[in-house]
Amino acid sequence: MQIIKEYVLEKKERIKKQLASKDPLKMVIIQVGHVPASDRYVRNKAKDAAEVGIDCEIINIPETTTEDELLTLIDGLNCDDTVTGYLVQLPLPKGISEEKVKVAITPDKDIDGFHPLSKTVPATPLGIYNYLKDMNYEFKGKNAVVIGRSNIVGKPMAQLLLKESMNVTVLHSKTSEADKAFYLKHADLIVVATGHMHTLTSTYKLKARAIVFDVGINVGEDGKLHGDCDLDLHVKFQSPVPGGVGLLTRMSVIDNLIELGKLN
Repeated sequence: MQIIKEYVLEKKERIKKQLASKDPLKMVIIQVGHVPASDRYVRNKAKDAAEVGIDCEIINIPETTTEDELLTLIDGLNCDDTVTGYLVQLPLPKGISEEKVKVAITPDKDIDGFHPLSKTVPATPLGIYNYLKDMNYEFKGKNAVVIGRSNIVGKPMAQLLLKESMNVTVLHSKTSEADKAFYLKHADLIVVATGHMHTLTSTYKLKARAIVFDVGINVGEDGKLHGDCDLDLHVKFQSPVPGGVGLLTRMSVIDNLIELGKLN
């Protein structure tokens, strides 16, 4: 498997060439308030867009913004023909419903893929899927385990892998330890997205040729970023944290924008 950072750099060059002869695309990112991790993520998304030739506007609004004010801004972007696609950076301040915001974004411009009727796929599972496709991974008939069943990672990840004729098992907080150990022992591909450190540890017996994608971003007691998996699992490939799935997610935001540019 190619190092993810190298893969992303090469993909940016491909996209840049692809867009060079096309009509310009515009992406908008709405950020409510300031959270250090979100600030960094928004800056990186804007940087990615600029590097491939996409116009990106960041709209920063204060944390005191009301839900109605945010929904009014969203409605305006839905009607703005100059905007190809946009997203609202999560998490949102208390008092603003993330679910209301997700469904307020028109499916025609939803580059995060969170709307139930979105024309795009949620960016994190799409990023993992695209990476595997580009690495010529053979999906058919292999065993996949997805740990976590959220609507923005776990469930859509499972659906993408099912479409590739994998045998997919979704594990969650109610799965027994015995069952978890059994399914992990037979897994060829593992995607962990629980938001909890030590979800997958070296105590589990894994296939030596297994591939593991760690979606989690957690701040440990040491103040450093950690994934949902322990380091140095005895597998063929384990995505790093940071510098792993987050990079793939950011590229999928670009992929989704390009797709919406074709459809609109």
